[in-house]
Amino acid sequence: MASTPPGAPTTTLSTPTPTVAAGPQAVSFWHAFVFWLKLGCVSFGGPAGQIALMHQELVQRRRWMSEKRFLHALNYCMLLPGPEAQQLATYIGWLMHRTWGGVVAGALFVLPSLFILVGLSWVYLAYGDVGWVAGMLYGIKPAVAAIVLQAAHRIGARVLHNSALWALAGAAFVAMFALQLPFPLIVLGAAAAGWAGGRWAPHYFQSGSSHGAAKASSGPALIDDDTPTPAHALFRWHRLAVVALCGALLWALPMGMLTLHYGWAHPLTQMGWFFTKAALLTFGGAYAVLPYVYQGAVGHYGWLTPAQMMDGLALGETTPGPLIMVVAFVGFVGGYVKAVFGPEQLFLAGAVAATLVTWFTFLPSFLFILAGGPLVETTHNKLTFTAPLTAITAAVVGVIVNLAMFFAYHLLWPQGFAGAFDAVAAGLALAAAVALFRYKRNVIHVIAACALAGVAISVVQAQ
Repeated sequence: MASTPPGAPTTTLSTPTPTVAAGPQAVSFWHAFVFWLKLGCVSFGGPAGQIALMHQELVQRRRWMSEKRFLHALNYCMLLPGPEAQQLATYIGWLMHRTWGGVVAGALFVLPSLFILVGLSWVYLAYGDVGWVAGMLYGIKPAVAAIVLQAAHRIGARVLHNSALWALAGAAFVAMFALQLPFPLIVLGAAAAGWAGGRWAPHYFQSGSSHGAAKASSGPALIDDDTPTPAHALFRWHRLAVVALCGALLWALPMGMLTLHYGWAHPLTQMGWFFTKAALLTFGGAYAVLPYVYQGAVGHYGWLTPAQMMDGLALGETTPGPLIMVVAFVGFVGGYVKAVFGPEQLFLAGAVAATLVTWFTFLPSFLFILAGGPLVETTHNKLTFTAPLTAITAAVVGVIVNLAMFFAYHLLWPQGFAGAFDAVAAGLALAAAVALFRYKRNVIHVIAACALAGVAISVVQAQ
């Protein structure tokens, strides 16, 4: 499967033109490498857009995988904590070109976004007080509040199918908004409720397919419905043990070095530990874990301010790759502000911190795929959401609504309720919400329009 054929499929991302052919030729590792690199550079639009793009390219246009095998892999990735689009790329890369294929596909899905966010974070911190930059950020913040609210609506429309799930969402909102319970505790409570409901009221916790990819066949595929599972993808206990051991070492060695060199309380060590925990709580996508990141990074550690958290989410929305890459911004700001390498090396401190948190955030995703993939490929049964996961996803809706209210509060009353109400920001947020909900505009377009409006407002106010 890894041989280099003459006339291998082109790797230019373009509009798919499905054709029925005798069957695609094998794809070399380096042809796949170029494809994954290009995908990582153009994967805008969040997980739905990224998965749709992979479906167009891999199933319809290139025919590297059949529809059934693609959805089989996707359903497994949807069960895992972490960014499902990045995990799906890792899974397909692993299935085609063994372990290194998966590592390359998953890493290239992330690295372009990391490099872009490091640059944007530096510009933000170094030049954020410049008039036009401050105006742009002022305009982006209302868009972010509307985007988070849209995320709650989108997930809720997909998940909240009955009164039990609505009740879970409401309970999660109250738990975080009124009781201020930590996000991990809410996740555990929802999982327990889902487990109990799955046993005694299973009809409330049944869910269908999460994605409506087209069912039409695009012709024979390289990995077709009846293609035998390759030897490297068959489950073996000794391989599982090797993957688990390697994963443990890849986590323990950097964490141990940080602890020995800097101590457990040092910001870099705490970032590694905190984002390891965050990586295991990202059921429901990046918006689900943002409240947890806020509680820790803003409330507990003080690595950045609430306003900076909103700005970071806005920057994350404008870059390719998983939205959870906002953690790179959090790490950069934390390393930069805390001056972990001294006042003369602020950029280096931020870049190292951003890279560090990216490592600890995405390492579990690779291990889930490399360790669990063989089990999935051996069974070839379509996986569905379990009752606990359905309950967790329902609770996530309430958590995201709380996040939207948090952003709206800091946006509309920047000095607190005792201060003045920002009517201009409210107008921008309303316009962004109308563009997203009523006219279904692209997130990038909404952010760009709000940024331009913010610059114009700053110019008018300066006169």
